[in-house]
Amino acid sequence: MYTLVGTHSAVKLCRWQKSMMRGQGGCYKWTMYGIRSHQCMEASPNIACANKCLFCWRLNTNPTMKEWKWDLDDPAKLVADLIDQHKLLIKGSSGMSGVTPEGLEEAMQPKHCALSLVGEPIAYPKINEFVHHLHKHGLSSFLVNNGQFPEAIDRLDPVTQLYLSVDSPTRAKMELLDRPIFPDFWERFNSSVKALSRKSGRKVFRLTMIEDFNMFDDDLDHYRRLFEEGAPHFVELKALTPAFSGEKKSFLRITNVPSWERLVEYGHKLCAVVGGGNLYEVSCAHEHSKCLLLAHKQFKIPVSPTHPNGGWNTWIDFDKFLAASLDEKRRAANDISHTEYMLPTPSWALYGSEEVGFDPKQVRRVSAKRKKYLELEKKEQEEAKATP
Repeated sequence: MYTLVGTHSAVKLCRWQKSMMRGQGGCYKWTMYGIRSHQCMEASPNIACANKCLFCWRLNTNPTMKEWKWDLDDPAKLVADLIDQHKLLIKGSSGMSGVTPEGLEEAMQPKHCALSLVGEPIAYPKINEFVHHLHKHGLSSFLVNNGQFPEAIDRLDPVTQLYLSVDSPTRAKMELLDRPIFPDFWERFNSSVKALSRKSGRKVFRLTMIEDFNMFDDDLDHYRRLFEEGAPHFVELKALTPAFSGEKKSFLRITNVPSWERLVEYGHKLCAVVGGGNLYEVSCAHEHSKCLLLAHKQFKIPVSPTHPNGGWNTWIDFDKFLAASLDEKRRAANDISHTEYMLPTPSWALYGSEEVGFDPKQVRRVSAKRKKYLELEKKEQEEAKATP
């Protein structure tokens, strides 16, 4: 559940925040970008959305929108209230078993904001002012949008990382999965792909991978077109979350959750077809949450006197980004380049590492419930393979 703030916003603690407060590991954003999960505020300045996705954890109980039709909360007060409410939620978790004093103290000092909780953040009319106040409070901004408001992407000021959800590579599948309310949803989405290509900051395509739906070989050429037009710096492949499968309102089932091996296989196929195989490589992995990162090769720095170790630079220098974003001239010119705030990726976060993306300084814990799910997943997938 999330907590409402003001008239159109919300904030929530995720399980990874609680996990890292216990020293039991962070989410994929810690592995791939260096976001400390327990210092990340998951929020949205707009709980309404233009889609009613079948895999949405909100189960489509939130309002839908084509245009803004509510009271408009002040962005400065909204950011302050979200942070205050976030800290109250953290404080309320202080009595959880395993929470360390250090983890709690750090969690009370949020450094990041994941604008991906619910609804469509970019449709909030004062999103630029909102993001600016996040940066003034020392929080980085990771903004996710579903591609139904392309003009808002063009107007958007620099954010730390801008996401576009690519739930399907074709019109028919997107209509089935996302259940959009705009009749011209496909045209809007493709306009958003082009708008994303025009932004100078870090850009990501986020793909929720669903077995027997959007992971066919026939889909590869459609993905290739979108990737080459949108030119994202990163592509996140995230397996369908089990909680989204089996709901009465959805046709998705646990057999639609791809295995880790299948996800990795498809990631390599995508790298092979986009740009003739010359643009992307599998760079990072977070096997624990079935998330794989394809990175543009420009983030793989060759060995040189200034970069003696070379290698992947997918992590973020947040202080450097925030300093640039608070320079009014640079903010107005929207000229903050993604190359300015790169940091080397640690070896444990890389694809092929022994740790498969789990921070060795943390202690991994697999609950009895998760063990049971993993066993059930393996059994059902084996049965599905055996069925003619």
